[in-house]
Amino acid sequence: MEGGTRPPRGRAPADAPAGAPRTAERDDPARGGRGGFPERVSHHHIEAPRPAQPTERPENGTLWIYGLHAVSAALANPRRQLRRLLLTQEAEAALAERLPKPWRLPVERVEDRARFNTFLPEDAVHQGAALLVHNLPTARLDAALAASDGPVLLLDQVTDPRNVGAILRSAAAFGAAAVVMQDRHAPPETAALARAASGALETVPVVREVNLSRVIQTLQAKGFWVMGLAGDATRTLAEAAPRDRRVALVLGAEDSGLRRLQRENCDELVRLPISSAMESLNVSAAATVALYEIARAKPPVTEP
Repeated sequence: MEGGTRPPRGRAPADAPAGAPRTAERDDPARGGRGGFPERVSHHHIEAPRPAQPTERPENGTLWIYGLHAVSAALANPRRQLRRLLLTQEAEAALAERLPKPWRLPVERVEDRARFNTFLPEDAVHQGAALLVHNLPTARLDAALAASDGPVLLLDQVTDPRNVGAILRSAAAFGAAAVVMQDRHAPPETAALARAASGALETVPVVREVNLSRVIQTLQAKGFWVMGLAGDATRTLAEAAPRDRRVALVLGAEDSGLRRLQRENCDELVRLPISSAMESLNVSAAATVALYEIARAKPPVTEP
């Protein structure tokens, strides 16, 4: 052949007579073929399959909770389904001080803390503790109201999981009955949310509803006084908070505030008396101050 160029494998040479057989790759000695049959392969050259290793990647409907507060609260929550518990020796000892054994699942000991970096966020403050769990079932509003006489928080398109987690932490601190969010325009249950909540995700019912305006009307029918937090309101929350009925508080997103339907459905719009030097507070900080004011307005419990 001119220039020593070989024809493409699997095709007859261009100058071959018609009907010449095609050359198959398996007939090419350079490919290990011999007489149209593949070479025999010795079994000792075949690598045995490696045993499957447990993966730290969460499946659908599961997430990793990390940090001693969040992990201990999840272990203590009977509604939380647990999958795996990874602890360093130091974290296991610290966790046992918070929550005495036996726990509901065995411990997988982690000798090298770098292992946590393979499945947790790079900036995760895990304290040597990580727990793989199933998502919590959504709480029912009527059950939450029956279980507590505390205030109810409604979040109108608050989407930052760290803000929602911080709000849950304040809700737990001030005895809120529930935190209500929308099915959409609200963060799902994530590790970042659980970490910011510092265990409160396990104790404060999280109710997800399609329509917040309808929830406001439901609460009003049950005797709640529903107040919306708005910077342009005339009265402060301390002035408006009732002492003779239960309170629900609606908080909007930091950038846009309450939407029109929520504003119109509230019984009253109220504000926090902050300095004119600042336009607004972070929504989680505003929730904390508001819950404190609501707790102050509640009449003290008298002993019989």
